[in-house]
Amino acid sequence: MRRSGYSRWRLAAALAACVAAASAPAADKFTWPDPVDSPAEIMPLAAQSLLLGLARTASGYVAVGGRGDILVSTDGMHWKQSEVPTRSTLTAVAAVGANVWAVGHDGVIVHSADGGEHWQMQRKDPWHAPAGDAPSDPRQGAPLLGVLFSDAKHGFAVGAYSLALRTDDGGEHWQEIPVAPLPKDDVGDTDDDMSAAAAAAPADKSAGGKWTFNQNQLKIGQEATPHFNAIARTGSGALFIVGERGAAFRSRDDGKTWQRLQLPYDGSMFGVVGYAADQVLAFGLRGHVFESTDLGEHWTRVPTGTELSLMGGAALPDGGAAIVGANGVVFTRAKFGQALQSHVDQPAGTIAEVLPLGDAGELLIAGENGVSVYKPQ
Repeated sequence: MRRSGYSRWRLAAALAACVAAASAPAADKFTWPDPVDSPAEIMPLAAQSLLLGLARTASGYVAVGGRGDILVSTDGMHWKQSEVPTRSTLTAVAAVGANVWAVGHDGVIVHSADGGEHWQMQRKDPWHAPAGDAPSDPRQGAPLLGVLFSDAKHGFAVGAYSLALRTDDGGEHWQEIPVAPLPKDDVGDTDDDMSAAAAAAPADKSAGGKWTFNQNQLKIGQEATPHFNAIARTGSGALFIVGERGAAFRSRDDGKTWQRLQLPYDGSMFGVVGYAADQVLAFGLRGHVFESTDLGEHWTRVPTGTELSLMGGAALPDGGAAIVGANGVVFTRAKFGQALQSHVDQPAGTIAEVLPLGDAGELLIAGENGVSVYKPQ
């Protein structure tokens, strides 16, 4: 079976399922509330629970995460939970002024027009079994993992199995776009541990009668529909998507056409930051960070000195950056070209996202232990 490129969110799904089970009504033992249609519960410790996305709005900040939790703050330190029409885990959030969009599991997209105070469902696509002998579409029910809006009308959302959506009316309607079209013979889950040729080839019987695979048979092939983990926009207006197995996609015409690229590292990239002109910074599995100033034509590896996976990042002025990840790791640089400085916020646990907070070098971070403020020393 294909390994999930969005495995970092499996913990979030498990936590959401446990909460749904605990809150299921006892009157009818056969009734199981679907998280996608169940409103998020208002909980006193929501700001200290799993949070996966951050965005800055016209009036402050928004954080989203497990169980459909959405919190708002005017200063990044005091948080209030909002009423949300879904309990599906939310993985990412984007804002333009007072308009905010959050995306997540079950293909959910929710929207707020008042800085995150009130929310409405714009899209949902919970998985359902195909009728009869119809083939299963892997994108149906797939989680959304990244969202980007260039203005209050035009936006993109990306997710598992190369699912990519576009809206030109603020999310009233979402259309699937063919960034990495499904192969004609795709029938669902595929084996991503070996290329198709290697999977079909017989193993060599050697070494005392044991069945083994040679190096060619063990070589990982390029996935036709890699999971999309994040999307960013550069100063030139170009769009850039990163995903599993080092796959990347770029568009210079506002998403009308896309070109596939490959990073120098074949592991998954979990995030990407866009800068002025065509500069992008990608980061992900085992501490890998790569930077390009020509939208992926050439890449420079940025040393981190860690093998901890990096989950979230944000641009700072003058080409600076903040990157966060597992075990509370925080990397910062003040300007483009400078080396990354390593820090650790131990109480934060695994950190999923980061935003600059004010002008004093403080960072707003969100992760497995909630949302907090951290100032690198």
